Amino acid sequence: MRAIKSFVMRAGRMTEGQQRGLEQGLPKFGLELADGLRDFDQVFGRSAPRTFEIGFGMGHSTLLMAAAAPEQDFIGVEVHRPGVGALLNGALAQNLSNIRVYTCDALEVLRDCVADASLDRVLLYFPDPWHKSRHHKRRIVKAEFAELVRQKLKVGGVLHMATDWEPYAEYMLEVMQVAPGYRNLAADGRCVERPSERPVTKFERRGERLGHGVWDLKFARVD
Repeated sequence: MRAIKSFVMRAGRMTEGQQRGLEQGLPKFGLELADGLRDFDQVFGRSAPRTFEIGFGMGHSTLLMAAAAPEQDFIGVEVHRPGVGALLNGALAQNLSNIRVYTCDALEVLRDCVADASLDRVLLYFPDPWHKSRHHKRRIVKAEFAELVRQKLKVGGVLHMATDWEPYAEYMLEVMQVAPGYRNLAADGRCVERPSERPVTKFERRGERLGHGVWDLKFARVD
């Protein structure tokens, strides 16, 4: 979509569990951008509701969602290798079979590997808001992003975004309100009540103790 990346590659020390997750989990759950367009029914061995998560961090929410909904499939994308290792280690420990992982740019995966009108949900939880105005060009939520996601969602499929920074919530709302082919699922046309299906992370609980809010936005593809 564009040369400017919405993320930075961070170095991180790997724990034994994370390293084990990478070594044992990637051969089982890992997918490659170079393989191009995938038939995910074939990948998972079934037809099921399918969620695509952009930037799953350390994978806590992904594991909770996958364990709570074994009848659904989850495709997660993350560039931070300790986080990928943590997710895969958890998937192995819990014997989960409904998770697959890419370790590259999520926008490239959406563009090159995901068929149009094939996803039930796209999740973007707590993306980097790039606070400084000179960095706003790095924000992932843009008109081009909204259109790419719309193409990949089924009609009726939902883009669910969450942020703990109110100015970014306002910005995302501005982008999505004018994006063609979407309907805001909030009754007031702004943010939805906190959805029960989004797990509460340690990060979010810490923010709540500090008095920080969290804003959830849900937009459904209508055409």
